[in-house]
Amino acid sequence: MKTTILMAVAIFAFVFANAQEGRFKFGTYVGLPVKDIKDRYAANFGADVAYTWNAAKKFDAGFALGFSTYLGKNNAPTDSFIPFAIAAQYSIADNLYFGADLGYSIYLGNGSGGGGFLLQPKFGFQNNLMELYVGYRRISVKGFTFSSVNLAVNYKL
Repeated sequence: MKTTILMAVAIFAFVFANAQEGRFKFGTYVGLPVKDIKDRYAANFGADVAYTWNAAKKFDAGFALGFSTYLGKNNAPTDSFIPFAIAAQYSIADNLYFGADLGYSIYLGNGSGGGGFLLQPKFGFQNNLMELYVGYRRISVKGFTFSSVNLAVNYKL
């Protein structure tokens, strides 16, 4: 874990040193739980804020922080996380992109879960003011995986 955090800090330092200008994005999403959790949770929703900058032609990099919750059903508890991640986005056309967030999510619920690895690939439409994307969010915790397919909107500042 210490090695992962150290690598993330080193990557941020390198990218910040090379960054020319950046922008904030904030957004919200709603999703349907899939795989292991679809019978235990009714929905996934949350909000994120990100800071990205143009690291190379058609490629943006940055970091993201947010809040994600999975609504329990059939008397299952609601579980929440604070995800933080390195964000990358490549524009395949003027208005289309694919990207991924890679990081760690801190578990906020009761019990022994301390958090887990976060992976979120996404594909979307963008213009100068906003992004609309479909993503797959996966948080791997001890012996359990929170997965959902999400629809999101981000506003660019």
